[in-house]
Amino acid sequence: MTGHPRLYRRGTKYYHRAAIPVDIADTYPKSEETSSLKTSDYKEALKLVRVEAARVDGLFAAHRQRLALEQQPPLQELTDEQIKHIEEVYYWHLLDEDEDVRLEQFEGRSFEEYSEDGDHFEDVARHGYARGEAGVFFRGEAEEVLSWENVNLRLAANSPSWPKAVRALQKAVIRASKAKRSRSEGEPVDTPPMPEAATSGPQQARPIHGRGGPTLSEISAEWLAEKTQTDWVPKTANEHRVWMKHFIAIAGDKALPDYNKADARAFKQLLLRLPANWGKLPPIRELSLKAAADKAHELGMPPMSAANRNKALTRVGSFWTWADKHYDDCPNNPFKGMTDKSRSLAKEERHPFSTEELRKIFSAPMYAGCLTARRWSEPGPLIQRDAGRYWVPLIGLFTGARAGEIIQLYTTDVREEHGVLFFDINKLEEDKRIKTPNAKRWIPVHPTLVDLGLMKHVAQRRHEGQLRLFPEMKMGSDGYYSSPFSKHFSRFLKSIKVKSAKNAFHSFRHNFEDACRNSDVEAEVRDTMQGHGASGMAGRYGWGYFLAKLDREMKKLRYDGLDLSHLGPADAATDNQQAAE
Repeated sequence: MTGHPRLYRRGTKYYHRAAIPVDIADTYPKSEETSSLKTSDYKEALKLVRVEAARVDGLFAAHRQRLALEQQPPLQELTDEQIKHIEEVYYWHLLDEDEDVRLEQFEGRSFEEYSEDGDHFEDVARHGYARGEAGVFFRGEAEEVLSWENVNLRLAANSPSWPKAVRALQKAVIRASKAKRSRSEGEPVDTPPMPEAATSGPQQARPIHGRGGPTLSEISAEWLAEKTQTDWVPKTANEHRVWMKHFIAIAGDKALPDYNKADARAFKQLLLRLPANWGKLPPIRELSLKAAADKAHELGMPPMSAANRNKALTRVGSFWTWADKHYDDCPNNPFKGMTDKSRSLAKEERHPFSTEELRKIFSAPMYAGCLTARRWSEPGPLIQRDAGRYWVPLIGLFTGARAGEIIQLYTTDVREEHGVLFFDINKLEEDKRIKTPNAKRWIPVHPTLVDLGLMKHVAQRRHEGQLRLFPEMKMGSDGYYSSPFSKHFSRFLKSIKVKSAKNAFHSFRHNFEDACRNSDVEAEVRDTMQGHGASGMAGRYGWGYFLAKLDREMKKLRYDGLDLSHLGPADAATDNQQAAE
């Protein structure tokens, strides 16, 4: 007996496992809810499983609520009371989120950077509120807030209440910004209690069917709800939601059988005229999508890149792939074959850093010594060897790994087998993500990283009982660890006058590939370490011999003209011994 019906043990670790209740089993996206409690201690597991059980029961309840909501016809309009409730819920959410961010020491940002982001958010809200503009962001936020448990309203896509809902959110942002400014000045401002669901029921809804079945807006809402629960992080869900909304605005909200290739072609033709970030450009940001595209073409504004256009087409097209599996009357995917091949090579999208730029990066105050942790761009006595901001670029340089892959590493992901020390890039834990199946791979730790003291950092985090190698680097609100760090790294590059339109953290990946070629690292090994073909190589060599081969090739890697000796040295023997403990 484990002491709890949902607690069970697999190997040395305890897990929570719950069967799906019978009443929702046919519609729930999983066959069971299973999650690791990340502990081998029984007493700790018994506490954690109760918390996890409560969370999962909440998921079941929310699913039942969504099912009940989907069975109701959408509202044609919202009452004044519902509009006010939406504003109060969003106001509570903003202040509650602000409290959490402050408790987490601004999630890797400085106080000044957090305040600056808040000021920008308020400016956007005030701009829209003053002009009566919805904007892409706030329309997406309104759709999200209406789905929250303590709002739970289904509004028709063509309802005249959408502008009112957006305006309520903008008003909440302006109110919350004042409260957050007071907090930043040291004034105590309490977060109000979470508003309860509106007591008066929704007004009588007027059905909007009668055009050959449910409309695209209704079915796409089902698609978004399902994918959000299974595959997508918030950022991905919002991107799909926004582009689907744009397509409906252009093609109309019709039943599935009423769409054809001409609708997709018209949408693509509009994208061929629409600039990137059009919602932020003064001449066209106040216009509808079609009017913005026409005006931009008239003014000679450059359109978005083929890559961005293809992303938009793919996001809308993915709905039709899903709908084909769920609806008998779904037409052939009208977006099939609509994407274009980019005239620029993928490797031209980001440039590697030059040797001189690498020298500037690794001799900046972040590495040579900064004033304080927050004033990292100013010279001083502090070298942040225990900070992820210090190590992530170095690991990127000597592995070619993506920022998110590095930041999400657990202390157990720096391992040794067959006498080889390596990074294990995986998605074993729920907070990890990998871009492709081949991105799951092993990358030997380059000797330079050991010499610079990486293994001392690993040993220290393990001694502290930390699960993650860089626990201070928080996940962004979009579900990606890389998002907050990318903003910091861009500011870092600007501070040392290295930033350009063609470089970013991803440039280290190109540096690694070029260095591998210059160091005569075998091409198939290089591809494996970058996640381009690990499964085939592993199958040929077997893991033991293959890992040793990777290590031999990694040790060839050098960066001619780049001297990092000023960052070390460290006692490599001690590092290895500590890491193995």
